[in-house]
Amino acid sequence: MNLILIGAPGAGKGTQAKFIAREFAIPHISTGDMLRGAVKNRTELGKKAKEYMDKGELLPDELVVGIVKDRLMEDDAKEGFILDGFPRTVAQADALKAALGQAGKAVEVALNFEVKDEELVKRLTGRRSCRSCGAVFHTVFHPSKAEGVCDGCGGELYQRDDDKLETVKNRLSVYKEQTAPLIDYYQKEGLLHTIDGEKPAEEVEADIIALLNSKK
Repeated sequence: MNLILIGAPGAGKGTQAKFIAREFAIPHISTGDMLRGAVKNRTELGKKAKEYMDKGELLPDELVVGIVKDRLMEDDAKEGFILDGFPRTVAQADALKAALGQAGKAVEVALNFEVKDEELVKRLTGRRSCRSCGAVFHTVFHPSKAEGVCDGCGGELYQRDDDKLETVKNRLSVYKEQTAPLIDYYQKEGLLHTIDGEKPAEEVEADIIALLNSKK
């Protein structure tokens, strides 16, 4: 099954994508993870990407589309995939549709995670990431045992630039302006299904399983 996840930053797409990947044995493809890896490794793409990510702005299509196309052609994506963080614009959705069409594939389900802005701000600004292993904690929902210290490796926890309040507000503004139109796009395609992202995680998981099983 070929899925895409839509929703504002902090809506829970990443968490649920990992769950779906385990349940349905298809790869979770996160453009955010791929790009953050490029930033950490200081590749040329990473340096360009960091300039946009630090401001909470979307990356130009040419920096993203090629990476995603290549990834979807890998062996583990032959039976399906979960795209998390792509497409983010209608232009990217068109590019994805064309690329998949050339390979005889298509998006089958678009899950739209709905969460109110005030909840999104609380979720995002409380995130803390480990500089060493990349583990993610939250000051409210998933605090580390010792403040500022990773439970797993003992590394330093820090707040990413794109999780700071002003950047978060900008990220949500950018989402509404450029990414939210995807809701209409996939509604017209007959592929959109809305998920209440404010429910407890286990209820969200149950809703998703019921929906995807009905599509088999």
